[in-house]
Amino acid sequence: MIAAVRGPVMDVALDHVVVDCAGVGYRVLVTPPTLSSVHRGAEVTLLTAMIVREDSMTLYGFTDPESRDLFGLLQTVTGVGPRLAMATLAVLEPEALRRALSESDVKALTTVPGIGKRVAERLVVELRDKVTAVAAAGVSGSIVAPTGSVAEQVTEALVGLGFPLASAEKAVAAVLAETPDADSAHALRAGLSILGKGSSR
Repeated sequence: MIAAVRGPVMDVALDHVVVDCAGVGYRVLVTPPTLSSVHRGAEVTLLTAMIVREDSMTLYGFTDPESRDLFGLLQTVTGVGPRLAMATLAVLEPEALRRALSESDVKALTTVPGIGKRVAERLVVELRDKVTAVAAAGVSGSIVAPTGSVAEQVTEALVGLGFPLASAEKAVAAVLAETPDADSAHALRAGLSILGKGSSR
């Protein structure tokens, strides 16, 4: 079990980073808040959860214990796998997620692509009493954007999180119309905000 990785960041993409650990590059899937706290070439320590499947071994990384704990906690609910857990943490940062669960805010939970009313209600029932002791933690920073246009990269990232292509394109267009010089990190966060508010699930 790989519980953490530490080393210089070799590459930063919109859904993962590659960390050089003693000459071995580990590809670690992360959320936008985590991405915004790392820089290419800088030393980073990521707490990780390793998910092993028959055809893959995937590392998910977090900058704080709370996010990793919530990632694991979400997956204890039937119907929630690692991808949906990461999408949840991408749309709702730890404090907002904890509040939504403790206050039975089904509407907030259904802003996550892939979470409908039934799954949201199940999350509330099963996790409401388990999140009150989890401390909130925040991250900040900036992202080093990879090659390619911001619009293409952010649209691809949003689709990867489960949003429909048309909705992702519309949200990205709205963000860039308002802030033409937005970088990938800003555009992704703003796009997630627009799509989250506009979800009717």
